[in-house]
Amino acid sequence: MCAVAVPKTTMTPLFSSPKLSSLLYKSSSLNSSSSSSSSSSSSPKSLSSPRNLHVSASSSPSPSSVSPVDTVLKRKRPARIDVPPSIPIGFGFGIFETPEVMEEEGEGYSVYCKRGRRRISAMEDRFSVTVGSQGYSKQAFFGVFDGHGGARVAEIAAKRMSENVIDQVTRRAESELEEAIKDGYLRTDRDVSEEGVSGGGACCVTALIRNGNLAVSNVGDCRAVLSRKGKAEALTSDHRAGREDERNRIEKSGGYVDCCGGGWRVQGTLAVSRAIGDEHLKQWVISAPETRVMKIDDDCRFLILASDGLWDKVTNQEAVDIVEAMCGAEIMKKKPINPSLIMSACKQLVSLSTSRGSIDDTTVMIIKLNSLIHSSTSNHH
Repeated sequence: MCAVAVPKTTMTPLFSSPKLSSLLYKSSSLNSSSSSSSSSSSSPKSLSSPRNLHVSASSSPSPSSVSPVDTVLKRKRPARIDVPPSIPIGFGFGIFETPEVMEEEGEGYSVYCKRGRRRISAMEDRFSVTVGSQGYSKQAFFGVFDGHGGARVAEIAAKRMSENVIDQVTRRAESELEEAIKDGYLRTDRDVSEEGVSGGGACCVTALIRNGNLAVSNVGDCRAVLSRKGKAEALTSDHRAGREDERNRIEKSGGYVDCCGGGWRVQGTLAVSRAIGDEHLKQWVISAPETRVMKIDDDCRFLILASDGLWDKVTNQEAVDIVEAMCGAEIMKKKPINPSLIMSACKQLVSLSTSRGSIDDTTVMIIKLNSLIHSSTSNHH
């Protein structure tokens, strides 16, 4: 079973409409739902247009009323400009009508995406879930993808990453797991290039559960946090331009990291040092992930995968505490949990981030780890 949060349209997905019957790309049956907020924030923002300006003629005083001194010292009042009412922006593809939220529930996991207030374009976050692939009922792949400069790269990565990683993993020995995941990421980056996408990129964090092991990988500032008996444990490290080892790598390859707009940026433009896409910065912004592999034991309660829309406002321990308070007791039980309970925790985390001033797209995915370890079957048909 595989589900990918991608608008379903034959047009360029970046400008897809929420009026379509589904917001999820599915390669097999999966109970899914999407909802749109009726608040004013769901309406496309618009900008004033300089087109069709009306300029009124200014009145001129009679020559007899203007002294030579006045002629020299006084500036003529600028002509009045009447700006017409603001118009929606469509860039040739129609007015932006983007979903306010995307969500998905499944056995042992839930994911919730909410569009940020600063966007005038489509929501750029995406996610994907693949459970029970290639006949392995206890194998699963989860991913959160945070696009920048458009949603196109995030959409391609959400569709291709699980397939590419699992394909590489099945070809290799268990001892080569990290290298196999790396090759899956690099293959996804090539897919983006082959699609002809030259602008924009995507940060991502993924989790592969296989044979009782958990392999977490990331590029950029999406993050994975584990609850180990209620204590938060970050399994990834954000790839930001200001990170010392990342800055050294970039400078050794001939690039530079500069402080712009209050933060460190690669070549003065991008705040993250690793990502899928970003073709114009590929010499310095690489798509090779960092991966951590660990055995899932009874102390590992749940995993949170989220975009920086959450982590910029909520600490790792705060996120774990909220999930523990809302559904920790049920998560610890080695039996299926009501997905709506986990969904409530996802929504609560997004709401907390928004209440603290986040205006970014935010995606939160919570995975009950023992559901995929102790369950005899996790495949959905």
